[in-house]
Amino acid sequence: MHIQVVGIKNIQTPVKVLQKKGGTQDTIATISMQASLPRSSRGSCVETFTSVLNSSLGELSIPSFGKILEDVQESLHSQSARLEMSFPYFLEKQAPVTGTRSLMEYGCTFSGGIGEDQDFILSVTVPVTTLCPCSKEISKDGAHNQRAEVRLNVTMEKFVWIEDLISLIEQSASCEVYALLKRPDEKYVTERAFNNPMFVEDVVRKVAQAAMAHPDIGWFSAGVESFESIHKHSAYAYVDSNEID
Repeated sequence: MHIQVVGIKNIQTPVKVLQKKGGTQDTIATISMQASLPRSSRGSCVETFTSVLNSSLGELSIPSFGKILEDVQESLHSQSARLEMSFPYFLEKQAPVTGTRSLMEYGCTFSGGIGEDQDFILSVTVPVTTLCPCSKEISKDGAHNQRAEVRLNVTMEKFVWIEDLISLIEQSASCEVYALLKRPDEKYVTERAFNNPMFVEDVVRKVAQAAMAHPDIGWFSAGVESFESIHKHSAYAYVDSNEID
């Protein structure tokens, strides 16, 4: 019996990710890989996957990601190979008024393939604040706001930094989210959100407009989920650039 695809799933390993400001960031990645298996192959392929990974994770970047795929394809004589690598990425942020510094965590994923299914997608998940326009319009003394998450997936015409995608998303919401705020900062972010109300549809439109205007982004998709503060359900909106008129 011929087995078409083999792989490994959910391996956690330390990696070093290139940073826009220079140097690398140490983080932990969860990795899954698979490759098409030639009919002539009879042995175990696990050793090949782990060997390639262990020799390639000293400095993770888009070029090194492609090199891992090439090495797997060559070692297994495969027509195609795929790799997905998800990791937390941390940026230092300053509170908007007091300048208090704290680390924000963002979810990032590199995913791609080589051979018959060749592509590379960079994904980031960013927490933001949204404030309901309806609530603001009908209420005398306030409006309900909530934390939301935006996931942006892009292909690239030229290199795009993780940091640039995060900034693009944070500028498209009612307000940014911070890990640490003091009282003057809390006043700023609540008032900023109040003066900048958005539905999830508004956020996803702004993200899409910014992505379309970015010269180095090709295809993209964006999803926004708002964890509603006065409803049991979440609100959600999604857009795919292939479907935009």
